[in-house]
Amino acid sequence: MSGVNLEGITKAYGGFQVVHGIDLEVQEKEFVVLVGPSGCGKSTTLRMIAGLEEISGGSLKIDDRVVNRIAPKDRDVAMVFQNYALYPHLNVEDNIGFGLRIRKESKEKIASSVEEVAGILGLTDYLKRRPADLSGGQRQRVAMGRAIVRQPKVFLFDEPLSNLDAKLRTQMRAEIKRLHKRLGVTSIYVTHDQVEAMTLADRIVVMHDGRIEQVGTPMELFQYPANTFVAEFLGSPPMNMVEATVGASDSGPIAIVGSAQVPLRRLPELQNCVGEKIIIGIRPEFAVPQPTGTKGAVPITVDLIETLGSEALLHATLQDKPFVIRTETMTSSNRLENVGAFTVPPEMIRVFDAESGRALLGQGKAQ
Repeated sequence: MSGVNLEGITKAYGGFQVVHGIDLEVQEKEFVVLVGPSGCGKSTTLRMIAGLEEISGGSLKIDDRVVNRIAPKDRDVAMVFQNYALYPHLNVEDNIGFGLRIRKESKEKIASSVEEVAGILGLTDYLKRRPADLSGGQRQRVAMGRAIVRQPKVFLFDEPLSNLDAKLRTQMRAEIKRLHKRLGVTSIYVTHDQVEAMTLADRIVVMHDGRIEQVGTPMELFQYPANTFVAEFLGSPPMNMVEATVGASDSGPIAIVGSAQVPLRRLPELQNCVGEKIIIGIRPEFAVPQPTGTKGAVPITVDLIETLGSEALLHATLQDKPFVIRTETMTSSNRLENVGAFTVPPEMIRVFDAESGRALLGQGKAQ
């Protein structure tokens, strides 16, 4: 079973600790993405798995074997780097087959393996070219080919697409996804790009300040963020955070936002909490634009309308803070220009503690 298990993993440089007790189990054939802002410890964690950084504390297992003190070359992992790390003086064929030559595989085995991998990656016509003669996307394919040809137990990706332009990133994301589906190798992928995380991952690990904030499938994290950090980090545009006060009505709890009242789901944590401060989270996709003066709607001031073809982003202010609505492009542009309020279904609202930022437990999957 080629899984990866991290138990209490820490990393410190002198007296400065950058990773604080990571616990994570990656299943065999799973594609897990570590995502978070720069400096959150995700690349350091990946490098500890690869053996390129010494583990300060905890236990790391690959295929049920503790590898804390095992050399990188003996861990049976292959890493794809951000800067490709190709040998400029070698052609594509020799770059892909380099690891096999180090292993002293036969020429026949190397040739057949390189040919097979080149076919998978669409590099057959480029085998005699050197890296300088390739595009960025082609170089990244060569880097992936060098990893694939070794047939490792685990693939490690350290922000492999960050040097590519937007169009190439989209193409390479699809290629990586297809490759994983075809090869079925356990993969751990690091990125700061939440779009990459949402599109590639079986499960996402959101990190912040050297700690794991939440682990789950892309849709679990999108719909049920454990706290305000995860809620604002995942999603494009991110979730709107609105300060509110708990109120009560004949039909159930409400959030009082200025002069407006927003119906909420009945959550156990809201009982006997009238008058207390909360934060309500509303995804731009779930806010329904309404004309100015609509009864029961929350008034907003729309500052800018971005039309993006089939949909539009309405940039507004609510309580002097930004509020964004994502909506389908309407037939009449006048309807967009008349928007001055919004409603939102109670089941689409996430409620967070105003002090800790933690999601209220009554929402089920958030924790």
